[in-house]
Amino acid sequence: MLNLATSTRGVVAAPHSLAVETGRSILAEGGNAWEAMIAMAATIAVTYPHMNGIGGDAFWVVREPDGRVAYIEACGPAGQGTTIDAYENAGFDAVPARGPLGAATVAGAVSGWEKALEGARMAGGRLPLDVLLSDAIGHARDGYRVSAGQAGNQPKLRDALFAAPGFADHYLTDGKLAGAGETLKQPALAATLDQLSRAGLRDFYRGDVGREMAADLERIGSPVTRDDLRRYEARFRDPLTVRLKLGQVWNAQPPTQGLAALMILGIAEQLDLGRMDGVDFVHGLVEATKRAFLVRDRFITDPRDLDHDPASFLTPERLASEAAKVVRDRALPWPAAEGEGDTVWLGAIDGQGRAVSYIQSIYWEWGSGCVLPKTGVVWQNRGAGFSMDRRSHNRLAPGRMPFHTLNPPVAALKDGRVVTYGSHGGDGQPQTQAAIFARYAGFGASIEQAITAPRWRLGRAWGDAETSLKMEPRFEGELLDEMLRRGHEVDMLDEPFSSETGHAGMIVWHPDGRIEGMHDPRADGGALGA
Repeated sequence: MLNLATSTRGVVAAPHSLAVETGRSILAEGGNAWEAMIAMAATIAVTYPHMNGIGGDAFWVVREPDGRVAYIEACGPAGQGTTIDAYENAGFDAVPARGPLGAATVAGAVSGWEKALEGARMAGGRLPLDVLLSDAIGHARDGYRVSAGQAGNQPKLRDALFAAPGFADHYLTDGKLAGAGETLKQPALAATLDQLSRAGLRDFYRGDVGREMAADLERIGSPVTRDDLRRYEARFRDPLTVRLKLGQVWNAQPPTQGLAALMILGIAEQLDLGRMDGVDFVHGLVEATKRAFLVRDRFITDPRDLDHDPASFLTPERLASEAAKVVRDRALPWPAAEGEGDTVWLGAIDGQGRAVSYIQSIYWEWGSGCVLPKTGVVWQNRGAGFSMDRRSHNRLAPGRMPFHTLNPPVAALKDGRVVTYGSHGGDGQPQTQAAIFARYAGFGASIEQAITAPRWRLGRAWGDAETSLKMEPRFEGELLDEMLRRGHEVDMLDEPFSSETGHAGMIVWHPDGRIEGMHDPRADGGALGA
């Protein structure tokens, strides 16, 4: 669904076409962008189950028409049983990505939907929850056709995934995942969503759904308990922000890498990026990414344990200092830490100019692989982001939140445009964000040019041990030669439009009321106007 959607009533964008249809229908019924996003989040949790689900986490950044910006942190902490001693006694020296001990943190996304409902009501929204969840319930109950992206996904640690409790019963037929075009039904998940639509979203934590999930989690040996679920609640927080020459950008607070995404923009603005997509452009953004990631990997942790105020890294002085460390004609050697994840970014802007940037994830594809039989919930493996080194600032411990790659930006440009944009892709998220934002806001490219132009990803590809710079093969040969001369270790990706460079989207509200948006040809979705 490669298209540029335009409207004055609202535009939505998502990496799955059914989620796009859901968002458009909610806007057409008079719903606001908050409500459209809740509905889209529910639908894509069903129709892109390898990438996200209600057993995962989420983050919201929403700019209201009057300029106020809301941020919802909907990520869950480690369960009561997640002690380093317990994992060592079970024979592990790292938190496993698959299986019950990988299902180590509370799922926060649904509580985030509940907070978003509060935001929707404050903005005048009136659509009932059963309407917002109706498409998701129907797709889970009656089935949906598996997309090419889902069918083509190659999960890591495949044998451990297939052996995870409940996975084979819910998602394998004759030992295989569903192929493209096949119909996939999820009746247990449909019943769960239907229960939530009638009992309310809090039921996921404190009601019948929570009780059933807790019983299944205990049965399979997860360290997440009923008390962990009961105690959890997403929260509104102040977002992080950076002021640029172009305008202001907001993003998520720690434990996410929102700080790194904002730092990349702030550092890059002070560099001479030359012409769009030229060698100085790519080199500058890659080197800005390295400077930002060095800060991220040293400081980002559970918000209660931060050594520094994240805003202190976004001052003009600090950004100038980091930019001064970038060498124009030489790449910084990069033994990057691994940052993996499968995620969805969705965007919505309604006719009033209310802009929502939303990201939802179960971390790796299919999360822990554990599917709770009574509810059909696939549980995330975000706990794999913890370290079992007791000296680590991201150490495993009950109640602590792991590092998150998720970050959903919104920007207000000085000329009055409001931009919601984002991408999936682990460590690649802030890199893709920077590329499309710089092209659109900094160089005046169209949304289509910003998203479809060739991209790159610094660091490990999915399941790869290499930390090189991965680049799509559509870049000019002279640029590649110069990148190599400057010391970048470059590997070419196989596909001209590679999912390893993210699934990006962007929606823009113009001061004349016109809204336009697009989603990535690298995904299975698109954008639609109401």
